[in-house]
Amino acid sequence: MSHLETTVFAPLRKTGIGFYILFVALAALVAWGTFAYIYQLIEGLGVTGLSRPVYWGIYLTNFVFFIGISHAGTLISAILRVTFANWRRSITRIAEAVTVFALCVGALQILIDLGRPERILNMVFFGRYQSPFLWDLTCISIYLLSSVTYLYLPMIPDFARMRDKLTDVAGWRKWLYRVAALGWQGTHEQHRRLEIAITIMAIAIIPIAVSVHTVVSWIFGMTVQPMWHSTIFGPYFVVGAIFSGIATLFIAMAIMRKVLHLEPWLTDKQFNYLGILLLVMSAFWCYFTFAEYLTTIYGALTHEMHVADAKLYGEYNWAFWAMVFCNAIVPFAILTRRSGRTVKGTVIASIFVDIGMWLERFTIVAPTLTRPSLAFEHAIYQPTWVEISITIGSLALFALLFVIFFKLFPSMAIWEVEEGIEIEERKRITEKLSLEELRALEKAS
Repeated sequence: MSHLETTVFAPLRKTGIGFYILFVALAALVAWGTFAYIYQLIEGLGVTGLSRPVYWGIYLTNFVFFIGISHAGTLISAILRVTFANWRRSITRIAEAVTVFALCVGALQILIDLGRPERILNMVFFGRYQSPFLWDLTCISIYLLSSVTYLYLPMIPDFARMRDKLTDVAGWRKWLYRVAALGWQGTHEQHRRLEIAITIMAIAIIPIAVSVHTVVSWIFGMTVQPMWHSTIFGPYFVVGAIFSGIATLFIAMAIMRKVLHLEPWLTDKQFNYLGILLLVMSAFWCYFTFAEYLTTIYGALTHEMHVADAKLYGEYNWAFWAMVFCNAIVPFAILTRRSGRTVKGTVIASIFVDIGMWLERFTIVAPTLTRPSLAFEHAIYQPTWVEISITIGSLALFALLFVIFFKLFPSMAIWEVEEGIEIEERKRITEKLSLEELRALEKAS
């Protein structure tokens, strides 16, 4: 086995005490969140801070946040693959896993937000496409199916390696690897067809991913509520999704790099390049945020100014200004310098960005609903222990799915990384030969 194979297969073969501790801790948080949800299901939504007219709260904030970070993987991975960025090979598996699990947990928030979750079936059987909610259900379903396919295709050669080389694992895992490998033998024709399939999915999934968060924004934008009925919401939400997605990818990369000893392949190059991209997205976010609030405040419509005042000076000003600090000041303070685009620097910036983007979603949802256009007086929204517990459980579920997945499957696409190493070696040989040929020509002249 190569050093790459040995390193990647090591956590699949052996399970340390740290894995069990982490598994139990995350499972306990998920269990607590499940208990809170069962309590909500039995007692009704009255145990939450939701009321009339505040029908949405933290649950919808979580929904938009998780759907947003799902853009980390598939969209970024697809763009880097289409543009032939060789350095992306070691991060694609992590990025694509983030996408799938964020989509699963994000979609779950809709069921949690319903007092009668079985009524989601009404959208399936009786839904009409005049409703943006049905657009959302359709887009997310297509995106999830596409993301699972896009995650699975590059794993086929790795399944074959595990089938052939991981002979000391449990019998059910051997069966799983054998079935998932689909009879892969590594022939030239199989590689050609796989590359074609991956390329098709990479191209197709980019507009699908963009459409998903655009449609999520239209759930808000198609209403006439203050500071929601805005034409800028589509691109604003997409930029925010990519922004928070890259930040989540950084955190996942850094943790796996340290825990699984992937330092030779998750190098400073990946963190530097993605750090530049995170900084660019921070600039885009600042531009869209400025444009959104400038237009609202300059127009000075009465019902919109009530919401803007609540964000800038009122009871939600803590969330607004914390959002600005996390999404604008911190990334620019850290990432503008090359010395800041290190593993430590990018992770610190990413943690702040994820917090800031969650707060951004919260400041979109809560202030408007507490000050709707037709309300006679301002409502109050205060999340209860039930909502907070379910939110913590949802975050733990996302992490738990991630941990289980990479306990069973390789953390990197081994065949892609090896292919990238070969490309780099050929490039170095070519450059060396070219340099020697140039010197020979200089001597001859």
